[in-house]
Amino acid sequence: MLKWMVVAFFGTTILSVVALRFVPVYFTPLMFIRMAQQHERGEDMKLRHRWVPLSEMSPNLPLAVMASEDQRFLSHHGFDFRAIENAAKNNMKRGSKRKLGASTISQQTAKNVFLWPGRTWVRKGLEAYFTALIELMWSKQRIMEVYLNSIEMGDGIYGADAVAEHHFGCRASELTRGQCALIAASLPNPLKYDSSQPTRYMNKRKRRILREMNHVKPLPPEGEDAD
Repeated sequence: MLKWMVVAFFGTTILSVVALRFVPVYFTPLMFIRMAQQHERGEDMKLRHRWVPLSEMSPNLPLAVMASEDQRFLSHHGFDFRAIENAAKNNMKRGSKRKLGASTISQQTAKNVFLWPGRTWVRKGLEAYFTALIELMWSKQRIMEVYLNSIEMGDGIYGADAVAEHHFGCRASELTRGQCALIAASLPNPLKYDSSQPTRYMNKRKRRILREMNHVKPLPPEGEDAD
């Protein structure tokens, strides 16, 4: 019995990763969790999401999120061990007020699409498993495409086209360099930081991201080597 459960687990997870290499991701577990939370609070349930291909997004958006979230995205294989080491050293410092994370874009994509929020060892283990799978079976361009379509970017807002429409009144392809940097600046906590109404802190992050964007290698077209 156990053997067949293990076979079923690996079979279904691998097949789902293969399928989503080609099929748009229209819904994620977090979307349903947020709607349930809105319902519990007595609020109207909001879900603003429209899948668009990477080719229909401003090229500045993947550049901005790499500059902000994962500058070695194109060179690592899902896990940035240098960032993990630096975060661990910082977080162990006595009196350190700001705890650093080290999740890559690949890890965040695996979590957003296949899993649920949380910090248990089981969920972290599954996150590592799905991260390895998508790095093996998807291109970097596909990982970025799914990431930018599925990530939470505001209250009930998911993905590049939805945030472009509801925060900036445009399509994802029309986002300016500065708007892309503001979106990236909100990603650590998009329910707290609104890219359409930037605080002084967000504008400071925006300026830093814009500087970093000048030093990050752009995402190459699909089919070209990302290294």
